[in-house]
Amino acid sequence: LGHIGTSSELSSINLDSNQVDNILPLGKGAVRSIDVDSSGKNMIATMADANHPREVFAVSNGELKRLTNTNPWLDNIKMPKQVSMTYKARDGQSLEGIFVYPTNYKKGKRYPLIMMVHGGPESHVSNEWLDRYSYPIKHATGNGFAVFLPNYRGSTGRGVEFSKMGQADYAGAEFNDLVDAITHLSNEGIVDKDRVGITGGSYGGYASAWAATALSEHFAASVMFVGISNQLSKFGTTDIPVEMYNVHARNYPWDKWQWMLERSPIYHTGKAKTPILIMHGKNDTRVHPAQSMELYRYIKTRTETPVRLVYYPGEGHGNRRAAAQLDYAKRLMRWMNFYLKGKKKGNKIPPFELEHAKQLDDDKKDK
Repeated sequence: LGHIGTSSELSSINLDSNQVDNILPLGKGAVRSIDVDSSGKNMIATMADANHPREVFAVSNGELKRLTNTNPWLDNIKMPKQVSMTYKARDGQSLEGIFVYPTNYKKGKRYPLIMMVHGGPESHVSNEWLDRYSYPIKHATGNGFAVFLPNYRGSTGRGVEFSKMGQADYAGAEFNDLVDAITHLSNEGIVDKDRVGITGGSYGGYASAWAATALSEHFAASVMFVGISNQLSKFGTTDIPVEMYNVHARNYPWDKWQWMLERSPIYHTGKAKTPILIMHGKNDTRVHPAQSMELYRYIKTRTETPVRLVYYPGEGHGNRRAAAQLDYAKRLMRWMNFYLKGKKKGNKIPPFELEHAKQLDDDKKDK
């Protein structure tokens, strides 16, 4: 099972002859797992598409036959158009990502954009069902937003060389790729480049912090989740310091102190004009919650830019509890709605409280 670009393929390899037989051609979908019976002839796979979460499929003669239908009610829901998109970076590098149109998209109209950046960075986004609490894509597109999920350089799915393009270049060309995506979508006449928000977790949170500071002129709103703000202190508080060297930085802090500092969002907080919501699990061992506190304190002290910090007790590197996930999703979308829809004068900020009790009462009335 190989993931290539935003799709996948299935092949069998004869270890004696090295003969490769293609079982499922590239482009049929994003297969996530496979199983084969003892005869080696019957194969099943789990796969999702843009309009449906993962289901079980039989694989035969290069085709997929769906065997399960666990969410039939989705057949009656109007889904947004979701496509695999390619564009060129400023240095000519070809890049990919997933673009989701607003549900009621009208050609010629420009829409606010939410960029949702994956973590890792050694991972990638496929053209499949992508919704989860931190990526409320169907909700966002149903409320008039366009959504783009970039596979910036350093992502997987494009070979080893491509996956190494971000190494030893923290926040360099890899995050410029995000700005170049905005330029492309604006040139296509789809999005309003003055109403662009960004969000992501972990390395995607790093991108969101960088966008709100070093690249602040390009982003009107940011939501950073379990993200990195200080590469120096991050190294001394994470549970993966050796991985950070081997996979990401290719340098230790004591070899390049100033470089590490300049590749940290805190270094650029004096330029921060982008309202940023910072959220973090208090029990995170991968990216210590102090990373979020540092960014909050720097922005709060140096600027008048709207900033808010929310900690989730008992949560780690991502929210596990349903209540924390719901709270996160509501805060994320409220922040984007507040800053990307309409002009906000001064340094206004949404209220801290979420009206959970009122929402429950409204739900009861609707029933």
